[in-house]
Amino acid sequence: PLSLQSWNRNPRPACYVWRCQSMKYEKHFNFVMSICCSNNICSFQFVCVGGSPWRMKSFIEYMASILAMEDPKAEYPNICAGTDRYAMYKIGPVLSVSHGMGIPSISIMLHELIKLLHHAHCTNVTIFRIGTSGGIGLEPGTVVITKQSVDANFLPKFEQVILGKTVLRNTDLDSNLAEELLECSKELNQFKTVIGNTMCTMDFYEGQARLDGAFCSYTEKDKQEYLHNAQKLVFRIYKMFLVLYFYSCAAAVVCVTFLDRLKGDQLTSSHEVLDGYQQQPQTLVGHYIKKHLSDKKDS
Repeated sequence: PLSLQSWNRNPRPACYVWRCQSMKYEKHFNFVMSICCSNNICSFQFVCVGGSPWRMKSFIEYMASILAMEDPKAEYPNICAGTDRYAMYKIGPVLSVSHGMGIPSISIMLHELIKLLHHAHCTNVTIFRIGTSGGIGLEPGTVVITKQSVDANFLPKFEQVILGKTVLRNTDLDSNLAEELLECSKELNQFKTVIGNTMCTMDFYEGQARLDGAFCSYTEKDKQEYLHNAQKLVFRIYKMFLVLYFYSCAAAVVCVTFLDRLKGDQLTSSHEVLDGYQQQPQTLVGHYIKKHLSDKKDS
């Protein structure tokens, strides 16, 4: 597989997609969008993905305000209005896409997003994943930039069964991009930001060692032992997401912690506080995008 470093900011198609070369016309089954439509989506430099359609629309409205390109109060149409599975919004060089919950939903979105970028002839694309998470030994409201994604066994790999065979894929992300985002956070000086590893699980409850699901086969002691082992290995947050296909683009994952899982499974912060927390990844990524567009304009 191609490394992030070999593709990072090089003037070539956003991703090398082997099957796309022979596809002159096709349907994006879950985006409900044909190539005819995707050809109108071009010149994107930044793609931001997240779970909630509302959050991704909010991100586009936020980008409209800080880039001063359009009225942030304007109505931004959902490009994927033909389906309720995903939502997509755009403004200037920024594309915002929702991916739903869990690895299967995200995998489908990434396949169709990469095909979309390929057919639109986008180059030098940077992808961000923004969202919320549970922290491990971190205060609520801490923003975590993922260095590497690991599985539930603390191994830096994504395992998938293809044609009856187990395929392992690397989960490293762009370290240079992570450092740039950390520097942007220092410039903002609004919230604590760290770089750390992220544990990717297949399940929200038992897979994340929670005790508040319908059932579980372990105790509080078992949970604490597992989470402390994760903390020792610099795992900062739990998520159900996938960086499987990010290896072909410059990419970063930026999430804010809602709670410290070592102290409990239930949220204790107010709705207003949590709403403020979830704005922080948008603020950080927005600052990065605005800064890079300004630098490009000045050069």
